[in-house]
Amino acid sequence: MTEVEAHITGTVWKIEVEVGDSVEEGDTVVILESMKMEMPVEAEDPGVVAEILCEEGQSVSEGDTLVVLD
Repeated sequence: MTEVEAHITGTVWKIEVEVGDSVEEGDTVVILESMKMEMPVEAEDPGVVAEILCEEGQSVSEGDTLVVLD
């Protein structure tokens, strides 16, 4: 399993994937908002979305796991 983590502290603005979606390396899975800027969080490895551990509007910290890939 691969964990996709927040690279900055911010708010989950939009979740771009659903459980069961296939993603490739570099695909945007979540968009975070921080200091009025939208920052995409990308998958570092290909896989299938197994879990989404965040909700839109939720505050997250750098290093928090947002999505788990199989």
